Amino acid sequence: MKALPYGDRGLLLELADTAAVVAYVDALRADPAVAARVDDLVADVVPGARTVLLVARPGITLDALRAIVPDEKHLEPADSGAFRQGPPEEVVIPVQYDGPDLAAVASLTGLTEDEVVAAHTSTPWRVAFGGFAPGFAYLVGGDPRLQVPRRDQPRTSVPAGAVGLAGEFSGIYPRPSPGGWQLIGRTDTVLWDLERDPPALLGAGVTVRFEATDG
Repeated sequence: MKALPYGDRGLLLELADTAAVVAYVDALRADPAVAARVDDLVADVVPGARTVLLVARPGITLDALRAIVPDEKHLEPADSGAFRQGPPEEVVIPVQYDGPDLAAVASLTGLTEDEVVAAHTSTPWRVAFGGFAPGFAYLVGGDPRLQVPRRDQPRTSVPAGAVGLAGEFSGIYPRPSPGGWQLIGRTDTVLWDLERDPPALLGAGVTVRFEATDG
């Protein structure tokens, strides 16, 4: 693990992969004594695909932040299917599984379309980090059979609410935008709402369960 200064109040940790990121964020709150110390020192924890940014509270030095960085050997193995349970918050997302790439995902995985839906809904997902667009959450920890590549040709426009797969991740487009994920369904759930506090429905660590619906 590398710990690099990020401005005068940030410490950027570079980790092996997303599983290590999730394990590290879990480690910060697993022990109540550690969690209390983190609350005293850290204003914000921002996970990424292979990084975690720790933002110090005013008056806290970067050396103090370095003191709460655990040895990498204490993190869980980098296994995308072995994440610890996140916070108790769980969000259920109803999905109509009629996406334009559902048949392609079935072909890529060797599953039937019904089996793709069953795999996507039967295993809880975990918000590893956000990015790409406000409200977009990268979900991990799902059925490993659903790991598929991005489309060879990205779409110039993907509708809001489209549910997709790409690599180890699943995600929901919060607004119309270009995108290259394999689209397997759609939801009416609002992912980003400035009138909501916080605006993003899916924050890092939240558990997500997809539920098949007819519309």
